[in-house]
Amino acid sequence: MPETIIANCEQRMEKAIDGLNNELSQLRTGRANPSVLNGINVSYYGSEMPINQLAQIAVPEAQLLTIKPFDRGILKDIEKAIQLADLNLTPQNDGTMIRITFPALTEQTRKDNVKKAHSIGENLKVSMRNIRRDAIEQLKSLEKDSLITEDDLKSYSDDVQKLTDKYIGKIDTLVKEKEQSIMKL
Repeated sequence: MPETIIANCEQRMEKAIDGLNNELSQLRTGRANPSVLNGINVSYYGSEMPINQLAQIAVPEAQLLTIKPFDRGILKDIEKAIQLADLNLTPQNDGTMIRITFPALTEQTRKDNVKKAHSIGENLKVSMRNIRRDAIEQLKSLEKDSLITEDDLKSYSDDVQKLTDKYIGKIDTLVKEKEQSIMKL
């Protein structure tokens, strides 16, 4: 039973790291990155679909992203969805594909994006600590119900703390990598 609690704790932490990767990929680094379009859905025949399922997305140059839809009839819908997403990007429609030119980031914009990355990381660290707290509370209730001993509780709590430290280290590493990516000219 305690092993299940720890495994569940690790699974929740891993999902949180996946979410961090997704959020950090949304931050602009000054280079064209198809992941900035993640989360943008386009209405296609009555259902909402992600752009990457409706079009081929390519990065032919460092500052250019091209979107070539499989169905040309949806070109205007994709363009509109990108404009409504408020990414500070201007899509250019030439009738067959959409080109998005990524402007060079100013020093201030880079610093703001680094701050956002750190903020996202700090919020996730709080989530990790909440996951740790939940797991330890579950372990304490097992000890209260006499399903595990006090020594077992200490041992399992140490395991949860080591797990938390490991994932907080991963958060710090990912945020530091993103910071370097953003600040690189």
